[in-house]
Amino acid sequence: MANFARLLLGIAMLPACWGFSRSLVDAVLFASGTESAFSVEAMSLLGGIAAFALCWSTISHPIRTYVFGHELTHALWGLVFGAMPSNIKVGAAGGSVQLTKTNFLITLAPYFFPFYTFVVIIAALVTYAFLRPLPFLPLWMFLIGFTWAFHVLFTLQTLTRRQPDVKLYGRVFSWTFIFIANIALMLVFLASVTPLEFAQLWRIAALRVGGVYWSVAIFIWKGICILTSWGCRFFTRTA
Repeated sequence: MANFARLLLGIAMLPACWGFSRSLVDAVLFASGTESAFSVEAMSLLGGIAAFALCWSTISHPIRTYVFGHELTHALWGLVFGAMPSNIKVGAAGGSVQLTKTNFLITLAPYFFPFYTFVVIIAALVTYAFLRPLPFLPLWMFLIGFTWAFHVLFTLQTLTRRQPDVKLYGRVFSWTFIFIANIALMLVFLASVTPLEFAQLWRIAALRVGGVYWSVAIFIWKGICILTSWGCRFFTRTA
């Protein structure tokens, strides 16, 4: 029963995937305060993504680095929820960490929480505490794009394999949740280090996600009306 409920929830979250994607595009445009797709900040973010994509296609993949971040993310989210991590193992073939308890957020955290992007954000916030405004913003945006691309590409590669973490909570629910959580965290990271304000971010997300569900509701309503009209005509003719 729980698996079926998660399946329905995953299907219900599918429209939100598009809404959050549109929100990320808007947030990148607003991040520089110029609403321009060609701002230095926006281009730096895209440049960081492109730079790691180039590294991904030309050099050997840093698997141990990814596995290290993967297991530390399990441990970090375990600590957040009161679990005690221990016996962390990292290797080229995979890794593991023991936790005293778990939940779906702890289990799925490495797939939606970009650990190394988080490290960049923490470094940026520490710098911001001493230097305001944050200096070298394009460089920070580049690092965010670079580390986020690292996370996304490794996550996609990992999800193409049979993952017990994903199977445990159902693929439809896990994949939709992972997608939305990735975008949502990226939005929060952008608001943390750019002029984009959290109130503005909330308005963007509410507008885009709400707009998608409104469109879906209208589509379903029109479908019901059409089917009802056809049904009435059919029964009228056969009466």
